[in-house]
Amino acid sequence: MDIFEKLNTNLGPLGKHSELSEGYFMFPKLEGEIAPRMKFKGKEVLTWSLNNYLGLANHPEIRKADEEAAKRWGAAYPMGARMMSGNTDLHEQLENELAEFVGKEKAYLLNYGYQGIMSAIDALVDRKDVIVYDSECHACIIDALRMHLGKRFVYPHNDMDSFEKQLQRATKLTNETGGGILVITEGVFGMTGNMGNLKGIVALKEKYQFRLLVDDAHGFGTMGETGAGAGEAQGVQDGIDLYFSTFAKSMASIGAFIAGDEKIVHYLKYNMRSQIFAKSLPMLLVEGALKRLELLRNRPELKANLWKVVNALQEGLKEKGFNLGTTTSPVTPVVLNGTIGEAATLSKDLRENYNIFCSVVIYPVIPKGMIILRLIPTAAHTLEDVRETIAAFEAVKDKLTSGFYKKSALAVSFGE
Repeated sequence: MDIFEKLNTNLGPLGKHSELSEGYFMFPKLEGEIAPRMKFKGKEVLTWSLNNYLGLANHPEIRKADEEAAKRWGAAYPMGARMMSGNTDLHEQLENELAEFVGKEKAYLLNYGYQGIMSAIDALVDRKDVIVYDSECHACIIDALRMHLGKRFVYPHNDMDSFEKQLQRATKLTNETGGGILVITEGVFGMTGNMGNLKGIVALKEKYQFRLLVDDAHGFGTMGETGAGAGEAQGVQDGIDLYFSTFAKSMASIGAFIAGDEKIVHYLKYNMRSQIFAKSLPMLLVEGALKRLELLRNRPELKANLWKVVNALQEGLKEKGFNLGTTTSPVTPVVLNGTIGEAATLSKDLRENYNIFCSVVIYPVIPKGMIILRLIPTAAHTLEDVRETIAAFEAVKDKLTSGFYKKSALAVSFGE
């Protein structure tokens, strides 16, 4: 069979809806300045789908710093990979400041979050080692696990009894292979909004020998007293052996970092293929990240404003009877029951008639029969934005419950 023919006839669980979805539900185009209110299809919408937690994307100090860095360096400098010709004092300064902020000895800059954590996991383990991981880990971690040549054991999300059983299995196996155990979880899970049970995991270090890698993409800047993440929030930052986060959320930029003991970070610098064989992070992004980190450290009102909006939104939705699952973070999943067709119609209704733009999550990301309207509050939103959104959600919930959306042509078109 021609491999392209196979792909053309099986577009996958999301791709099969592309004819109806592309440009509207998938690959939509939001236009205008990054803000709570943007343009979609020429119409202003209240936007809850941007991971701009601290509102830095269009903060005047950030815009100024980015503009000045672009004028000073352009988009190319430095040329080459860090190891060969792309290292600078500012790259190292950013690494040192990040390490200090999250309470680790050293940090290493990465070009992207997705490829960065994949490459880090690939560098850390070999076929003798066992990985134990949470079942709801992000796709970037799952893709890294697919590359792993050794065994991997999964435990149901935050299930500590199952986690310990997997540790026992892993310990028995590594005693035979001579390998080690790497545990991987997330600080804040981006779909449910709840935190990984870092405290419970770290406590089991007293009984078992393993190292802990935490992907805290959604916790960095939002959780903990200083914003140092979920480990700080749970009082176990010291028990995290490798702390990872991306700049794509609270920092509103591109890039990532991994932090831990100096010797291990040194090892990663010389063994992470995604960095060895890739161009260095451009200086305008490095300078921009330094400014963003400065604001994270010195402007506590940014996180305070975020949580004012988070609490108003989540408490208001709960008061109206909405199910927000188990979230303990700014991520706000509104869980409803319905088909893919109903989800599409409901989403269109929100956008067209209530001017609310949020992400709609359906199967295969979540089980069939479930709809999640995923809201990302930011420090830039207002309490009036919250009130407007809750009122809109009440209206569409009533329509969904009454079966109104089942009758629409769009719902029938999607089918099941």
